[in-house]
Amino acid sequence: MEGTISSILMIVVMIVIFYFMLIRPENKRKKEAAEMRDSLAVGDEVTTIGGVVGTVCAVKANSVVLETGADRVRVELMKWAISSKGIQTSEDGKGETMESKKK
Repeated sequence: MEGTISSILMIVVMIVIFYFMLIRPENKRKKEAAEMRDSLAVGDEVTTIGGVVGTVCAVKANSVVLETGADRVRVELMKWAISSKGIQTSEDGKGETMESKKK
C-alpha cells in the first residue's frame, strides 16, 4: 500500500515539475509574442521569422505591410510571421531598436 502511494506521489511531482519547467514558460512566451504582434504600430521596425527587416507601413486585422530597403519595396505579411520588434541581432529573438543601437 505504501509503495503505491509513493509511486503515485512521484508521478504527480513529475507532472508538476514538467508543468513549471516546460509548459508554463512556453505559454508565457506565446502570450508575450501575441501581445507584441497586437501592439504593432505604423513606424515600428520589425524582423520577420524569415529574417526580413522592415518598417511597418500599415496594420490590418491579420496582416501588416512592411516597407523594406532603400527601394521602398512594400510587402504584406501575416502578423504571425513577425518575430520581434527592432532589428534582431541574435538567435534569441530579442530585437534591437535603432535608438538602443546608437547608444
